[in-house]
Amino acid sequence: MKNPMLEAVSLVLEKLLLISNFKLFSSGTPDENKARTTYSVNSFLRGDVLEVPRTNFTHYGIYLGDNRVAHMMPDILLALTDDKGLTQKVVSNKRLVLGVIVKVASIRVDTVEDFAYGADILVNHLDKSLKKKALLNEEVAQRAEKLLGTTSYSLLWNNCEHFVTYCRFGTAISPQSDKDISKCTVKECGSAVQLPAMPESCPVIAAEVIMVSPSVAEI
Repeated sequence: MKNPMLEAVSLVLEKLLLISNFKLFSSGTPDENKARTTYSVNSFLRGDVLEVPRTNFTHYGIYLGDNRVAHMMPDILLALTDDKGLTQKVVSNKRLVLGVIVKVASIRVDTVEDFAYGADILVNHLDKSLKKKALLNEEVAQRAEKLLGTTSYSLLWNNCEHFVTYCRFGTAISPQSDKDISKCTVKECGSAVQLPAMPESCPVIAAEVIMVSPSVAEI
């Protein structure tokens, strides 16, 4: 049975996060008219995590070899058509933002150029920042390939970072999302909240949701 409070918390957090990041999505995602950047893929190994830093967020993918990257992308077209000729085209800004709103995405394969779209690429930076032991590269790549296809999307609970951390480390986590829901501290809640946090574990956020819940439908 679904937890009404959990759903309310998730709804409020995701709406607020979407609003706060709307300009970032618009400025940090592919523009069909932008000039292409050529990348040297010789240093990439199958199973590597590729990171594309943006202004205030990072997009992630798993390198599969042969200039192919598996990554999770929100896309409104997936809810409107089964025509692969349309959905396999590079996801535009409008498709991405509307896909976030309706919570539909796909784990798809694009070229390195289409994945990065002119941005600098970091390789396996999560290994150091998360201080976790990575799985063997071939297992990482196979995990990514098994997940290819349409999936649900959530800025907080199921995004591109959750996808790559599951493939790379065996556990789906998103430090980017945790930063947005980490209001719980020992001082505020009376006890530590383990991250990645679930909303029902946070009395502070739950209290905020109760206060704003009458206007949830208006968001």
